[in-house]
Amino acid sequence: MMRLARVGAGLLVGTMALATASAGESCGLCASEVVISPPLATCLLSQYEVLATGDDGGAIAVDLSECEQERGIIEALPSLTAAPPEPDLQFFLSRRQLDCLKTRLETPGAVEPPVSVIDLRSCQ
Repeated sequence: MMRLARVGAGLLVGTMALATASAGESCGLCASEVVISPPLATCLLSQYEVLATGDDGGAIAVDLSECEQERGIIEALPSLTAAPPEPDLQFFLSRRQLDCLKTRLETPGAVEPPVSVIDLRSCQ
């Protein structure tokens, strides 16, 4: 009898967890922040309509690897300070995060060279 009660309780907890996960738009795969450069931001904004229509209620895969990136003719000398982080070329976003990121990227001065970190935690 105890075993049956434990199995029933486990099923109840599992069902509640699934219901909570699908009811809230949380996305375990989605990025909490995006490191992006000005050229990649422009590219993402140009792809927004296509990305937004690809939403089936789950995570949206963003792939900026085909976008043009800034390339200097002469590589800068190494700095004594830490190098900036590499931009994110591939990441997942929820639809709400995608819309929020679009709004932030359209804000003047939001993305500064060489890269900016856009925090998406408040977009959830």
